[in-house]
Amino acid sequence: MTATSSTADGDPAYVPGLSPSRANDFMQCPLLFRFRVVDRLPEPPSEAAARGTLVHSVLEELYDLPLGGRTPEAAQGLLPAAWESLQSTNPQYAKLVTGAEELDRWLAGAGRLVSTYFTLEDPNRLEPAGRELRVSSDLPDGPRLRGVIDRLDVAPDGALRVVDYKSGKSPRPAYQGSALFQMRFYGLVLWRERGEVPRMLQLVYLGDGQILRAEPTRADLEGTEAKVRALWEAIRTAGRTGEWTPRRSALCGWCAHQAICPEFGGTAPPVPEGRVEVALGVRPDRA
Repeated sequence: MTATSSTADGDPAYVPGLSPSRANDFMQCPLLFRFRVVDRLPEPPSEAAARGTLVHSVLEELYDLPLGGRTPEAAQGLLPAAWESLQSTNPQYAKLVTGAEELDRWLAGAGRLVSTYFTLEDPNRLEPAGRELRVSSDLPDGPRLRGVIDRLDVAPDGALRVVDYKSGKSPRPAYQGSALFQMRFYGLVLWRERGEVPRMLQLVYLGDGQILRAEPTRADLEGTEAKVRALWEAIRTAGRTGEWTPRRSALCGWCAHQAICPEFGGTAPPVPEGRVEVALGVRPDRA
């Protein structure tokens, strides 16, 4: 699951760090990273994000059921209550679906993704060691790495498999780099946390019923660590200099901040006082 970045509000023990989602934000567009991590600007909820959260919730709850009871019908039956629960904790989601017909359409769309899951795995043959597992590790002389792993499986011989659910479609081979970086990031955190390189990293794409797998080596994770360190240094440099350069791409159409983006004729607001220090642990250069 996309990991949310921790915040320092009211937490004196907060340590600046990096999650795979926020690392990808910076690689996609440094200004987007600033808006999300430093300014912490609000973003309106999207149907795609809410549907993904709902499906993740159902697949997590599915494994609370006993072996033999994890059926497609049982999973579909979890959807209404899971949606109610999500709305109670995220009131903004309620604005996405209004009226009985719209609710039926919404749940049916999520239900199709849940049904696809059963064509890819048999949950009655699995007993996860962890679900929605929060992991973190401090890189020596680097950032604190954070993430939330959708599912962690441990084989009888102790081998680790990291599983991440995606509600969208699998990327074409030329665009798999970002997804694989996310999974290697999780692999790096587990390696640093537990001292063992995961045997398998697995992305389950429910939008088109595909699975992307990778078997990382220690060298792969060392390379990922080097990339993370370089990213963190680039992020901290941007924090010191204030040069959060926007980067136009096909993903701009999904961005909630076009109105204040220089690439679209907008003007980015000043960085709120003290936010760089809190989010990144560096002080901006003063003119």
